Amino acid sequence: MSDAKIIIIKDLLDTKARKERELAYYQEELRKLEEKMHWLRMEIKLTSDIINMIEKEKMVDIMEMIKK
Repeated sequence: MSDAKIIIIKDLLDTKARKERELAYYQEELRKLEEKMHWLRMEIKLTSDIINMIEKEKMVDIMEMIKK
């Protein structure tokens, strides 16, 4: 009987080690995804800022045309 218990404990230890490696892998993947999300947010903000500047410039031009 003691042999069966040793095998079960070994299996549990192997499973635990495998799960820890899997968790480490997914944590690294999550870190990479979060970094990509950060840069995408920065690009979206930059694009929005450019769009806003262009729209404000158009408004200024319209106002100048009205004055003339």
